[in-house]
Amino acid sequence: MLTSICGINWGDEGKGRMVDLLSADYDIVCRYQGGNNAGHTVINERGKFILNLLPSGILRENVVNVLGPGMVVDIKHLNEEIARLREKGIKITPDNLKISDRAVITMPYHVLLDCLEEDRLAGKKFGSTRRGIAPAYADRYMKKCFRMGELLYPELLKKKIPDIIEWKNLTVALGYGHAPLTCEETEEYFRLYGEPLKEYIVDTGLFLNDAARAGKKILFEAQLGALRDVDFGILPFTSSSSTIAAFAPIGAGVPNLKLDRSIGIMKAYSTCVGEGPFTAEYFGEKAEKLREAGGEYGAATGRPRRVGPFDVVASKYGVRCQGADEIALTKLDVLSGYEEIEICTAYELGGKILHEFPYPDVLDSCKPVLETVKGWNCDITGCRRPQDLPKEALDYIHLIEELCECNITYVSVGAERDEYVKMK
Repeated sequence: MLTSICGINWGDEGKGRMVDLLSADYDIVCRYQGGNNAGHTVINERGKFILNLLPSGILRENVVNVLGPGMVVDIKHLNEEIARLREKGIKITPDNLKISDRAVITMPYHVLLDCLEEDRLAGKKFGSTRRGIAPAYADRYMKKCFRMGELLYPELLKKKIPDIIEWKNLTVALGYGHAPLTCEETEEYFRLYGEPLKEYIVDTGLFLNDAARAGKKILFEAQLGALRDVDFGILPFTSSSSTIAAFAPIGAGVPNLKLDRSIGIMKAYSTCVGEGPFTAEYFGEKAEKLREAGGEYGAATGRPRRVGPFDVVASKYGVRCQGADEIALTKLDVLSGYEEIEICTAYELGGKILHEFPYPDVLDSCKPVLETVKGWNCDITGCRRPQDLPKEALDYIHLIEELCECNITYVSVGAERDEYVKMK
């Protein structure tokens, strides 16, 4: 069984929470794209965990976790993330963590270039997390990057450094006017943060292929959502990798395998971190009430998330992009304090009503078409079966199912691991 957990919207839908829940039934959890530019928040009996690079399955003792070749890995950040988890009693060894030898390393100069470019853009910035993701992926496709496997061959790595640093200084020093990079600091960076990770580096494609042949169950964990995909999202306000479920086997290193199941994750309302069009956005008191109720602040950055009502147009598009077979709806409990709940059922553009997601460049000119449904205005965190939910909450779930044309199989009614309802 090969299953993908993917985001339907702008990211931050609660994928980590669902991976943590479902990973109990899987042998392997694999991250297949992105870097440490987003976070998955998981709350369980051991406490609250914010994961940026490590798969959410790392919190399960019997699950093997994989960082696939489609990722870009900040090795300093990864060392620090591992150390934080170990301090909380999480066991991390080469037996339960495997890093692809083909994953690209996010270098300090990638972070530097990310910051320099965002500062140069000023009011026209893309809303980068300033963690070097776009520059790292750019170098990957320029074929001028360092990969995790090179840490296993230090002499070859050392020979490569001068050419890369000379090339990078054309941009860092001569382009942005920053102090030039040096080979010495790059060598020291690899020594400090690369050496501790060497024992985890393997051919993850071979590992996953052998696991699939042996009948192991593999769960693929995406970062961000469909609207942040570099091809199908709201470019340029996207990530620099493919967040799409169909990319999971490729980004994991097993392009020969096919998914059996795609589970899309979306919130019971809309959230968005960073810049870019967000048609159904709330402002003022309306936004603040929803943001505070949902604790909507970025797991990786701490930035306040932009919030709004559930967006049918964006969500139906995300379901299609992700090829979702079913949906997990998260944070339904956050809407419990509302007598009435708004839903964005369409966009209005130049007098025309749009029910399909338009070309991203016109989104800033779109206005939300809002409809109101009755809320339930009561605590649902204790509900564990569909029949425990109030009629109005069930009506809301079934309406979203109908409008998005996809069955909802899980509904989270709280942040704890067991606070969910299985609908079907």
